[in-house]
Amino acid sequence: MRSCPPPWSFRGHAIHCLRRSPARPLGPAILLVHGFGASTDHWRHNIPVLAEHHEVHAIDLLGFGRSAKPAGPEYGGALWRDQLCAYVQERIGRPTVLVGNSLGGFAALAAGAALGDQAAGVVLLNAAGPFSDEQIPPAGWGAIARRTIGGALLRSPVLQRLLFENLRRPSTIRRTLRQVYVDRTNVDEELVEAIRRPSLDPGAFGVFRTVFDIPRGQPLDELFAQLEAPLLLLWGIRDPWINAAGRRAAFQRHAPAATSEVVLEAGHCPHDEVPDQVNRALLAWLAALPAAQTPPTVGMPADPRPDAAPVL
Repeated sequence: MRSCPPPWSFRGHAIHCLRRSPARPLGPAILLVHGFGASTDHWRHNIPVLAEHHEVHAIDLLGFGRSAKPAGPEYGGALWRDQLCAYVQERIGRPTVLVGNSLGGFAALAAGAALGDQAAGVVLLNAAGPFSDEQIPPAGWGAIARRTIGGALLRSPVLQRLLFENLRRPSTIRRTLRQVYVDRTNVDEELVEAIRRPSLDPGAFGVFRTVFDIPRGQPLDELFAQLEAPLLLLWGIRDPWINAAGRRAAFQRHAPAATSEVVLEAGHCPHDEVPDQVNRALLAWLAALPAAQTPPTVGMPADPRPDAAPVL
């Protein structure tokens, strides 16, 4: 994987990004967006295959991976949406398919809706984010008290530090991954270390603390209503974190009528768990997009530097 030439910054903060492309890429560019706690290397099994025929970019969201982890920004969907929009406009410069997993799926959808005709498509893999009817506050004094007391405990700096130290232990990372991968073949030391390494960066704990205050963001149904680009939903249907089967039904109620769907026997991160199946489905969908076989006339030159070390 090659670093993006030259280094890119967003609002004055250094952003880690990758670009791979054949000499004559087909169709729109592709931008891959990781989920919470992950980074560009979670696409380790996808980038080489997709880049055989397409211009492929991957980016670390601000606060994650090798990107900066500043204390100032208000982390959340609006920030990451703006980061992706800026990257497409400043670094890619042509219509782009945004592909996102989990939190990255929400950011990709929000950016796709904001980019208008600069978004050639959006692909969501077990995307996070609320629907309007899920943002209704709990009813009754008991429910309010439980949420208030629980929130107060989770905002304790001491408890947050204990949680952070535990969550970044290799054994905890490995155990968590094994909970959300049905086929655990790719839960390997490379993946565990790639997730652990960024947690050692200065500022990592500060970013982690903001998790408890991240705004929920614009509801998914509103974003679907604004989206003009084709949409592909790729489901790891055995995802234990988001009740994928029930969530799929909610997406079917709100997503645009022309939406395509692929359901896979996988967990929360199907792109890394069953990458061959995801790559086939994504390439088939890309081939059916308008002007999919047309080489681009605008784009960045290939990066001549040696491959960068793998990161997540």
